[in-house]
Amino acid sequence: MTAGSSWWRRFGFGLLGVVLLACVWELYKFRGPAEGVVIGGVTVLPRTTDLAMPHIWVMFQRLFEPVTSAAGSPPMWLAVLQASAFTLGVAGVGWLVAVVVGILLALLMQRFRTAEQAVLPWIILSQTVPLIAIAPLVRRWGSALEIGEFSWENWMSVALIASYLAFFPISVGALRGLESPDTNHVELMHSYAAGWWKILLRLRLPASVPYLLPALRLAAASAVIGTVVAEVSIGLRGGLGRMVVEFAAAAGGDPGKPWAPIFGAVLVGLLAAGLVSLIGLTLRRFRRAEVPA
Repeated sequence: MTAGSSWWRRFGFGLLGVVLLACVWELYKFRGPAEGVVIGGVTVLPRTTDLAMPHIWVMFQRLFEPVTSAAGSPPMWLAVLQASAFTLGVAGVGWLVAVVVGILLALLMQRFRTAEQAVLPWIILSQTVPLIAIAPLVRRWGSALEIGEFSWENWMSVALIASYLAFFPISVGALRGLESPDTNHVELMHSYAAGWWKILLRLRLPASVPYLLPALRLAAASAVIGTVVAEVSIGLRGGLGRMVVEFAAAAGGDPGKPWAPIFGAVLVGLLAAGLVSLIGLTLRRFRRAEVPA
């Protein structure tokens, strides 16, 4: 199977999944109870009223209407695209920081076994802290920084939080990749009097590519999630997170409006993962078979 046919195959399955999801949505809305499915006093499936669960075509129709009824209000799709571009930019900065930190930690843990035993548990433990809890703290600590004329902006706090969520898969994936070469290959390099740096450049880094690429894509999606959540927690304007909060208030009278920024977040996540996949094209010679993150 050629690379082109494989790409179209994945695209077709992805499109089929979206169509099936839309069909399940409309089928449940048509057959489900208006008050939802309640078991033991707990609602396990949503209500099917037009306010709680609008039709798919209502959501898409709302994208081509003005954001508000005020004169000169831009169309919804344009406002969502602008917010998506802002969120994607902040998530990109967070992803780059996560790549640097994650790979440096992986190199440290691979080089020193004691460092792996000491650092890896803390890396895993760091992902148990909810972002909503640390977002206000990061903003407050950042605003207290005073380095000459440097001014800490709120978007920097959001990028830092996004990197906090994204560095974990990179560090773990890179560590798995760096440790993936067979012992025989490493010993062969040692027999050639190759030092740690030469083994790293000639053996370990090329061998880590199948492990690192899936981790980079996962980190890109995590950075988008962290950015949206941090925008909500910090109250940063201009991005999708703030738009989700603002549009949710209009759900009672405009049920299709809150879904517009959600579609934008999905688009940003897909675009971020797609951009990272372009990196794999430059490393095609090392991509024998990717290992899931």
